[in-house]
Amino acid sequence: MLRSIYVSLLLCLGLAACVDDLQTDDEALTFIHLNDTYRVDAVEEGRHGGFSRVATLVRRLQSEGREVRILHGGDFLYPSLESQLWHGEQIVEAMNFLDGLAPMYVVPGNHEFDRRTPVELIDRLAESQFDWVADNLLLETGVSAADGKLKSGFTFESGDRTFGIVALTVHPDHGGNRRDHTPFPVGSYIDHADRVIQTFEEQGVDLVIGLTHLHLGDDLEVAKLKARYPKFLFIVGGHEHEPEYVEGTQTSAAVMKGASNARTIWRIDVTFGADGPSMKEQTIDVDTAIELDNEYQIIADKWRDRLVGVMPFLESTVGYAAVPLDGREVVVRNGDSNWGHFIVDQMRTAFRGPPSALALVNGGTLRIDDYIAEDITFEDIGRTFGFSSYLRHMTIDGADFRRIMEAGYRGVGPSKGYFPQISGFRVCVDRNRPDGERIVQLQVPDGEGWSEIDRDRAYTVVAPDFLYRGGDGYDFASARDVSKPGSELIYLVLDAIINTQAAGQQVGTTIDPANPRFAILQSGQDTCFH
Repeated sequence: MLRSIYVSLLLCLGLAACVDDLQTDDEALTFIHLNDTYRVDAVEEGRHGGFSRVATLVRRLQSEGREVRILHGGDFLYPSLESQLWHGEQIVEAMNFLDGLAPMYVVPGNHEFDRRTPVELIDRLAESQFDWVADNLLLETGVSAADGKLKSGFTFESGDRTFGIVALTVHPDHGGNRRDHTPFPVGSYIDHADRVIQTFEEQGVDLVIGLTHLHLGDDLEVAKLKARYPKFLFIVGGHEHEPEYVEGTQTSAAVMKGASNARTIWRIDVTFGADGPSMKEQTIDVDTAIELDNEYQIIADKWRDRLVGVMPFLESTVGYAAVPLDGREVVVRNGDSNWGHFIVDQMRTAFRGPPSALALVNGGTLRIDDYIAEDITFEDIGRTFGFSSYLRHMTIDGADFRRIMEAGYRGVGPSKGYFPQISGFRVCVDRNRPDGERIVQLQVPDGEGWSEIDRDRAYTVVAPDFLYRGGDGYDFASARDVSKPGSELIYLVLDAIINTQAAGQQVGTTIDPANPRFAILQSGQDTCFH
């Protein structure tokens, strides 16, 4: 049974509780899993996540005599404020530190290939001390030392046991970044996993682990290979940014994912008995209950000093928040966010002429993963936009717009980067319906009230160029009167904040639960909006 965890179920209130709860004498190996980490420091004003607290956890487990390995589900080089300057150099140094504490195995995510040329990737591969693993992806950068860093059919030893890792990266057709230097061999995720696990069987490995950067639905399909390969115990992955857990069965491997920026991570203790391998899994909420690691903090402080040195204006105030602005990914990628609303509302005025009727931005564009309270600084804006986001103005008929918007609500599980923040309309979604048929209501303002979008009427729309070009699975082929890319979103938002400040006003409002822009249909109801 699928259990999507929005706030960690099985939550440990403190690190000591987590350790004590799972402690036994016969664990063969302890895994720590994290994914989608973009910062060398913590988030939410330093209160949650961060490699420093992960280092503390690893040291504490090792002090108890445990052998620890770290698994990372991909997405770390990009995007972030720092990666715009150093192209992941800072995060590789941080991950090398963790690898120095306990061996780390990493599957590349789609954002490792954000750059169009492989120059920066080659440098980061050369600097990496941890192992890069992938079985459905090749590297053809032209530099043999770099290409050889990516390992397939990867195994490692622990005591007298051999462990195999089947590693899978999201395909460009499913949201990955296609680059000439990263070809994907022909075959489905299941085909590649089957081939690798069969090889592991022939080698006599004792346990098979999945390490992936896939959509949850694809992980669940790969997990079914356990019916043929009983040693395939679990999959840990990334790509989704909030915790996920699907319990293992006799015929399906368990599937686990953590929260972005190590806000929630997984601890998995593996044991071997007469009946074969077994495991105990536990989420750990990484917060102030876990102290920072003093040695790691030298790295975090160094990169912070470098950032401020390059951008001395970073901490300068450009405006003030009327209420805390919620840019956490758990909010931006799942429902109404007042920071998301402010941003997407500006998009409607991005082009000359009357404001557009409708606007949307994918949640994955908004990367800050934090609150903005009181002062709004240049850093808040820079961290919100990890990469350039140009906009397009276009005209779309109501029926086509409704069809386009279905892309934002597809798939299994929460926290999708393609989930949209919206302006000028509201949406009611039934998550139990098939993909492409989930929108129950899509309403636009009508005088003092709301009415269903007119299927035959033409509406002006502003959306990111990334989405217009098919990014995140959106299909704008029916759009007409399409503008050239323009009005970069980061500067549009900065300008709006400065203008608000100049007018003696503050930014943002609270979300009115009685008037949402996005709603999920509840059981027993026919509509969300009445």
